[in-house]
Amino acid sequence: MKRCTGIILLFLGSILVIASCARRGTPEGGPKDVDPPRYVSASPSNYSINFDDQEIRINFNEYVRLEQAQTQIVISPPMEIPPEITPMGGPSRQVRIRLNDSLLPNTTYAINFGRSIVDNNEGNVLNFFRYVFSTGDYLDSLEVSGAIKDAYQATPDPFISVMLYEIDSTYTDSAVYNRTPRYITNTLDSAITFQLENLKEGQYQMVAIQDLNNNYKFNPATEKIGFLDQPVTIPTDSLFLLNLFQEELVFAPVRPALQGQQHIIIGHQGVPDPDRLNIELLPPVPTDFETRLTKDQKTDTLHLWYKPELERDSLVFLLDSYEHLDTLMVRKRPAQKDSLMFSFAPSGTLELNQDFKILPTIPLQEIDSSLISLVDSDTLPVPYELAYDAFRNEVILEFEKKEQQRYSFEALPGAFMDFFGTTNDTLTTQYSTRALSDYGTITMEIENIRSFPVIVQLTDDKYQVLDQIYSDGRSSFTFRHIRPGKYHVRLIYDSNSNGQWDTGNFLERRQPEEIIYFPELIDVRANWEVTHTFMLN
Repeated sequence: MKRCTGIILLFLGSILVIASCARRGTPEGGPKDVDPPRYVSASPSNYSINFDDQEIRINFNEYVRLEQAQTQIVISPPMEIPPEITPMGGPSRQVRIRLNDSLLPNTTYAINFGRSIVDNNEGNVLNFFRYVFSTGDYLDSLEVSGAIKDAYQATPDPFISVMLYEIDSTYTDSAVYNRTPRYITNTLDSAITFQLENLKEGQYQMVAIQDLNNNYKFNPATEKIGFLDQPVTIPTDSLFLLNLFQEELVFAPVRPALQGQQHIIIGHQGVPDPDRLNIELLPPVPTDFETRLTKDQKTDTLHLWYKPELERDSLVFLLDSYEHLDTLMVRKRPAQKDSLMFSFAPSGTLELNQDFKILPTIPLQEIDSSLISLVDSDTLPVPYELAYDAFRNEVILEFEKKEQQRYSFEALPGAFMDFFGTTNDTLTTQYSTRALSDYGTITMEIENIRSFPVIVQLTDDKYQVLDQIYSDGRSSFTFRHIRPGKYHVRLIYDSNSNGQWDTGNFLERRQPEEIIYFPELIDVRANWEVTHTFMLN
């Protein structure tokens, strides 16, 4: 028995020794690979002339993969039929480009891979590798460069396409909508600069487009554009600045549909002007027929309300917006009658610089303020003013708000009567206000304002306007009752004196009104006042 026990212990000891030796001999690995892939060769070779091949093979010193190829890889001039570029999935030491389109004669092509080429193991990026070739007997070598900015935001969006359209006998401004440009490049990530290389001399229209669908064409409904007022003559040593903006679309109704028994919704593009909208029912028209148009609070939708109810299979309206005369036809179907209900905005806490709004579901016909009361926490009446915005269908209650106060609102039955003659039941809500010490204050002293009037706006970090001050001559601006957070301050040169910022239009060759941002996000703290000097160039 002792002999067996000894043999077992010897066997276990041997295993432990072997395991220990194995652990001591295990390599721990060398330093982490931080080098990007290295270009080795290409067939045909990079910077070839008299190119007439259908396939390009680019070799690297290690396995690579392509990331975000659709946005990162830019071919200039663009090809109508995109080439096939592999590998898009698994790694390979070789990138293959299969050309599916015929090439222009005597033209220099550049394929810029941006930051798409990464090594397979560590993801190290080979930055801005370019493959260049010419179908002629020389390579074009001219360059042009510059930067982009956003007309409305403090920083531009990433992946902006900068394009050159050759100005020849066939060029018109409509080329940006229906033709591919002669040359193209992209800004990448957070970069704001661009460079177009391997260009030939000539005159060009330069534009920048937020090409969201990667089709090299401008879609004003969804994409931003920037353009130079004058053509670019290449060669040039000038640096160019392109100012991106979103065009304001011309109002046009789309997709009318029956929403309720006497309620039609009308989708639209562009911004409707209530003073320029007129809608009429095509005959026969009852003598007591009435309509009301309201704007949806959240979506690009108009609400058309009408009375009395009409026994017809379909309704046909003419909508005149001064820009268009549109015929709207809606087929009748069984539908429920809309109910009058109310909501309030905001809810719970009312900021000291905020108005209280009453939002009915159906437009109002009458308001009886004698049936509406507002009292404070001591049940003392609070003076107020009522304003009804018929197009937005909102009742605005304005009153002087005091800190750390509680307000109670009540509307007795009959205070509101809607378009169809229905009145409200009793409505009540309560609000409280914060202490003055919960807010901060920003004072901005702006120097070197070159012209008036100006608009100075306070926005959040998403560029939503929270407050604004209009000035015909003052240069000191104070924003009060600001909740703690980070904010932008910006100045708008209101060149047409209409009290609002106006965007640009490419076909009208109109640039947007200039906006200048204070260069820092301003940190506002509770019970704190900050003063900054905003020095304009």
